[in-house]
Amino acid sequence: MKEAWYRIILAGGDQPALVVAPGAHLGAALDVALARAARGQERWPVAAELATAGDVPLGESVGRGVVVARDAPAEVPAWRWPSGIVPTPDGARRLGAPRDGYVVHRHDAGAALEAVVAGDRVVEVFMQLVEELPSADNIEVRVAGHHGDAGISEVWLTPRLGDVRKVIRFLDDHDVELLGNGHVEVAVYVRAERATLRLTEHKRIVWVAADDEVLARGEAWLAARGVPPLDAIADLTTVDHHHYRPGKSLPRKKLLERLHRMRLRRVDSWPDPPVADDRAGADDGAAPDAAAP
Repeated sequence: MKEAWYRIILAGGDQPALVVAPGAHLGAALDVALARAARGQERWPVAAELATAGDVPLGESVGRGVVVARDAPAEVPAWRWPSGIVPTPDGARRLGAPRDGYVVHRHDAGAALEAVVAGDRVVEVFMQLVEELPSADNIEVRVAGHHGDAGISEVWLTPRLGDVRKVIRFLDDHDVELLGNGHVEVAVYVRAERATLRLTEHKRIVWVAADDEVLARGEAWLAARGVPPLDAIADLTTVDHHHYRPGKSLPRKKLLERLHRMRLRRVDSWPDPPVADDRAGADDGAAPDAAAP
């Protein structure tokens, strides 16, 4: 499998660092960059993009698999993105420093709240909200078309679970593949309340409710965890960014095989619209979304 080289900006430590690292996909390159640049310090990726020919080290550096660390651009915000998504450097500068919080969207059929939470805490808060659910029926897993560059999105559904504890166990057992994967979206259905709790492919928590009483319950759950209401939240979809899978996660084909073995059934699929992509050799990991200018 051909590797690609990535320019990765890491925050934390004594000062931000720009690291050029190889990987079969962006998640693998992030692991290389963090292993080489962290050196006992807490660091996290704040931006990434494909490296140019002039960035890639030659000779001994390539032979030893050594990454190249340089001073990072100071204007890139040091906000910690959840596993699975990261903006490009230009996207990060355009978006600015996000804040944890949620907004409410109203529509004819009801309303939804949408929350942004930094870093690994988004999974923690999502799982805490699952624990708050009065009941749970099914888990839906949507595997996006940019996973493996397949161009086909697929929706898989668990058998009826009927028990919040079973939902929690399922998600805990597969958190890396499902919750930390930027190619995957997970939803929990609560039919009795006509509500859905979702962790999107952009790692936003969404609570969809048919009435204001159910919506208010979700707001109270978030407030209890220090996630406040905001007038607006940072929208990663408005800037160029990448979706990636964790370095040790499964490629698309094996993930779909695992879903089948877990007795999920495919209930829908559709072709994704084409996305311009010049990622030579970047296998199934760094799918950039081109935002509108």
